[in-house]
Amino acid sequence: MAIRLKQSGIEDFTILEQADEVGGTWRDNRYPGAACDVESHLYSFSFEPNPGWTRRFATQPEILRYLLHCTEKFGLRRHIRFGTPVRRAEFDEGERFWTLETGRGETLRARAIVLACGGLSRPAHPEIAGLAAFEGQVVHSARWDAASALEGKRVAVIGTGASAIQIVPSVASQVKQLYVYQRTAPWILPKHDRPIQRVSQAIFRGTPFLQRLLRLAIYWKREALALGFVFWPALLRAGQVVARFYLARGVRDRALRAKLVPRYTMGCKRILPSDDYFQAIERGNVEVVTEPIEVVRSHSIVTRDGIERAIDVIVLATGFRASESVAPFEIVGRGGERLDEVWKDGAEAYLGTTVSGFPNLFFIVGPNTALGHSSMVFMIEAQVRYILSSVVEMRARNLEVIEVRSEVQRRYNDTLRARFRKSVWATGCKSWYLTREGKNTTLWPGFTFEFRMKTRRFRASDYEVLSKEQGARLARASETS
Repeated sequence: MAIRLKQSGIEDFTILEQADEVGGTWRDNRYPGAACDVESHLYSFSFEPNPGWTRRFATQPEILRYLLHCTEKFGLRRHIRFGTPVRRAEFDEGERFWTLETGRGETLRARAIVLACGGLSRPAHPEIAGLAAFEGQVVHSARWDAASALEGKRVAVIGTGASAIQIVPSVASQVKQLYVYQRTAPWILPKHDRPIQRVSQAIFRGTPFLQRLLRLAIYWKREALALGFVFWPALLRAGQVVARFYLARGVRDRALRAKLVPRYTMGCKRILPSDDYFQAIERGNVEVVTEPIEVVRSHSIVTRDGIERAIDVIVLATGFRASESVAPFEIVGRGGERLDEVWKDGAEAYLGTTVSGFPNLFFIVGPNTALGHSSMVFMIEAQVRYILSSVVEMRARNLEVIEVRSEVQRRYNDTLRARFRKSVWATGCKSWYLTREGKNTTLWPGFTFEFRMKTRRFRASDYEVLSKEQGARLARASETS
């Protein structure tokens, strides 16, 4: 967003970052084996291709280096206030400005604010009896302690989602004993990761067109998956056949294999790619535990069948509070409306970007913009373009307020709900895509190019707008009255 503002000649903006460095999820998720499950050449900005990716699927350190490179190349540091968490934001209807209060005791004012706080930024901690009384180390995958020494220890990994699939193979050979506590078996497909040879990197540097062509091929291959996710879930049966064959070939032990067979339609939960998970859990020092956890004691975990296992370290690979979309801090809009109250029954927005009742407020990775099949960077760029066109329109027309019409937002979300009813996410499983009430507030139910078309430009007819001149007349009328 900052880069695109600068490229449009807009320099009067400030980035408030609560951490001490840029990087977001790729700064915070430093657990062993952390990597992307979207190909590197697609999981990068379209305007800043990286011909030097070293793996087909980039690892966390390499993605973080790429983001640091972008920060330096485009001169963003002078716009960033590090160590500055926002505590509260309130829209002043009289002045038509947002007032922001920071954790450093500052009060800032802005005509418009963009919330880029991340959909996967708030770790989900499980409610397990006795967990607080555990006397060993407890670490969440998204808050990994670099000082964590797992060598020779008895380690419990709770969860078998995207983080666990990467952590388990990375630590299995180091620990004395590894217990993998699995509630639901995931669908796992081969990742086919591999190094990118230097000759390929040199070709991409010398012939950027070939890299763009590869990116396009990856994009359309992934885009085809939306047919199964959104429109015809039966198409995913072919993927289930492949996954079952991969499981049968990767796990020889029949009893263990039986534990790893998913009991839901592929795609209802996130599909996980891995080349080494099955090999890791077949090790003699690894046990997959499917009995529910009954209680955590000071140095052990007891499951419902009464078995107690001695534990030194508990790794919470339990994901994030993504579907429970709440305001990242207190946000008060027009008429004193609080965003967390407006969203108490499930988050909704228009194009995942604007919310009725909250003028001049924009979201990046807002409600129903996440994906199960392609690159979030593509969606982010689409939203950035939409927000930028909104800001440019405000400046060109001297507008002080733009606010999406409530009926426009309602029609848009009614369309999304109708699509979800036919999708694979409505086939009955529980996932982090859904709220506790079963509402999908997370995913985009369609093709990504479709979202890009919808966000290609700001349409003033979708919004209530107020110009500076109109605002001045309203102020004079208010003073007179």
